[in-house]
Amino acid sequence: MPEMRFRVRWPDGSTETCYSPSTVITQHLEAGIDYPLPRFVERARAGLEAANERVRGRFGMGCSQALNQIAAIEQAAAAFAKMPTATVRVEGFEL
Repeated sequence: MPEMRFRVRWPDGSTETCYSPSTVITQHLEAGIDYPLPRFVERARAGLEAANERVRGRFGMGCSQALNQIAAIEQAAAAFAKMPTATVRVEGFEL
């Protein structure tokens, strides 16, 4: 199960490299797309939860890094929650 990283650009222009324990994240997020902030958080959470379940299915336990990444994304997104037009760009994926 290859882990991967995905790069995002937050509404303030800062970038972050995020972690996923599975390539299943690419079924939830697409490179080159600007997502409205709530939609990005929703899709990232769904993708990381799916990745966590893949790990659980294969190894019998979930991936704490995936859960930590969800929390980090939600925390970062909270800083932009009052910006009604805030978007997050998924810049790309790396294996």
